[in-house]
Amino acid sequence: MRKVAQNMALIALGAAIYALAINYFLIPNRIGEGGVTGLTTVGYYALNISPALTNLVLNGLLLVLGLRFLDRRTIGYTLWAIVCISGFLRLPVIAGFHTSQSVIAAVFGGVLMGVAMGVIFRANGTIAGSTILAKIINKYFGMKNGTATLMFDLCVAVPSGLIIGFQNMLLTVLELYVSAVVLNRYLDSFGAKHSLMVVSPHNQAIAKALTDALGQGVTMLAATGFHSQKPQEILYFVCTNAAWPQALAIVAAADPNALIVADQVRSVRGLQLSKLL
Repeated sequence: MRKVAQNMALIALGAAIYALAINYFLIPNRIGEGGVTGLTTVGYYALNISPALTNLVLNGLLLVLGLRFLDRRTIGYTLWAIVCISGFLRLPVIAGFHTSQSVIAAVFGGVLMGVAMGVIFRANGTIAGSTILAKIINKYFGMKNGTATLMFDLCVAVPSGLIIGFQNMLLTVLELYVSAVVLNRYLDSFGAKHSLMVVSPHNQAIAKALTDALGQGVTMLAATGFHSQKPQEILYFVCTNAAWPQALAIVAAADPNALIVADQVRSVRGLQLSKLL
């Protein structure tokens, strides 16, 4: 129950940021959005329909599709996200960000959108709309959530130019691109780790030092040098970003001449393999 409460709190926070981006950056500058959110802004611009109402109705319909492809937990969190977003959208706007430099509103709105979706995704929810479709594409085809969301959002954003004008449509595309980049980076940062492959005659000592200092397992791979045809061990180690400098220092202290191959790993999971993408 504690984890559920934590996820619901994070989703509420993400929903607040999402509504902030729409009410304070996008709508005051007549910038659209993609997916269902794009339809809510178009409905507001063209027919003065409340974005909160449109968001609740259209996303409720898309949840029916999600029931077939996504697990019930994700659907439950998504329903909570829809309610929170609709509630925050109904709050009165105190002082919207109006500017003649609309590109500023598009960029900052996109950043807030990306962060909001990242927070909600990390809490195992979605904001429904195109993100439900993105979750399905991510689950079955491996496309990144941000990229898949952008693909579906553009299907709404480009035609919206008939309502908001060509220039604002271009700003909408910019905002969607920024939000997709921020979302991908946000999600990647939580699973990202560093990996080390070390070739050294002192690998046993290095492995012990890494295990003692960082409390993590080390894998020893059997290998054979092609030129010498001699068997040797290759040390493989994965650590967090915070432990990365210490791991390098440990290897350097044990063998300053060790051959080190370093790489950044996007995600490491022993459980919940679906979160690798």
